[in-house]
Amino acid sequence: MGRKAWLFCWTELGAEHVGIIQSLISTCKLHDIDPYTYLTDVLLRVNEHPASRVLELTPRVWKEQFADQPLRSDLYREMKPQ
Repeated sequence: MGRKAWLFCWTELGAEHVGIIQSLISTCKLHDIDPYTYLTDVLLRVNEHPASRVLELTPRVWKEQFADQPLRSDLYREMKPQ
């Protein structure tokens, strides 16, 4: 992502959200976590996970607690070679 990519965010709020997502993806890469697996697991888990334990969903802590058995979407099962 370069400097000109921010022109496509349309608003300051949009740019802030893009920055959050890019930060999560970069943090995943720093911790040798597949960003797709992490984001899929967290988005599936967030509905049932207690808000008081949100720290567990950060990439570093997630890797220690959930990386061995990540939640998968139904699309993963369809895409996985048999």
